[in-house]
Amino acid sequence: MRDSTGEPPQGGPDPSDEVLVARVRLGDQSAFDMLIERFQTKVYNLAFRQLENAEDAADLTQEAFMRIYRGLDSFQGGSTLSTWIYRVVHNLCLDEIKKRRRRPQIVRDPSDPDEGGDSLVERLGDGGETPEEGVLADERRLAVHAAVARLRRHHREVIQLYDLDGYSYNEVAEILDTNVGTIKSRLNRARIALVKELEKDRHLFFE
Repeated sequence: MRDSTGEPPQGGPDPSDEVLVARVRLGDQSAFDMLIERFQTKVYNLAFRQLENAEDAADLTQEAFMRIYRGLDSFQGGSTLSTWIYRVVHNLCLDEIKKRRRRPQIVRDPSDPDEGGDSLVERLGDGGETPEEGVLADERRLAVHAAVARLRRHHREVIQLYDLDGYSYNEVAEILDTNVGTIKSRLNRARIALVKELEKDRHLFFE
């Protein structure tokens, strides 16, 4: 049940993305603040994974939300709001990468717990039932962090979007502005590339 303003009762479920978008279009700044709170961490993590620089990612996050605010009228609901936002951020990251292409890139430390975001290492299994298995699991996580960081950008991003963030083929294709067949092919090549990288630590994975 909603009150006369159309809001859910206090203590009720949070408004959906669609409701917040509608309220923003009516000039409700608090609704946009709620969207920022809802997506800020995901936007920052995406920017950081692509730019590999915390300061650049923070700056781009601010720019992304300004772009999102100005562009909400163009969001037609043909995809989920998160997919649309992901594409906005991805395109901004591409612009930034083009600007700094000739500058040397800093590779993040895969052992740093503050680097943020879900990563492939989280999908490698449990920590093990014994201390020895726990140590092995930690070593595997570090190895995968390093292997993913060494992949080409196109391989990194498709693994992140499909395998880690859980987007569908169609959503990944929309975010990356390509077709589903290309995404499937790129994902297959990315997984092969990742396995090859992990062979450098084959004693952790293949024996």
